Amino acid sequence: MLDQLDRDARLRLMRFVCSFAWADLEIRPGERAFVSKLIRKLALDEDEGRLVEEWLDKPPHPDSVDPTQIPLEHRKIFVDTVEEVVGADDVIAPEEVESLILFKELLR
Repeated sequence: MLDQLDRDARLRLMRFVCSFAWADLEIRPGERAFVSKLIRKLALDEDEGRLVEEWLDKPPHPDSVDPTQIPLEHRKIFVDTVEEVVGADDVIAPEEVESLILFKELLR
């Protein structure tokens, strides 16, 4: 399914993933490992990978993670991937649950 995404959609997905990793204001090792695996899975180039790493150091700007900008055909991919990052560290904080619920509601 991830292979359906073009470059812009892959980077948009990674912004959302990093944004959700930051939901509890802490990037944990499991989340960092998940993001690294996803960078490889999406075959991001070196520059794109560095950009994603920057989002792990400082969260993406809120304006860059507008759920209404996700095309209908990509929404399931985004929800599934965001759910994975939320559970990647085996610690699901209330802020992460709240953000995930709101995210799903905005995509309806």
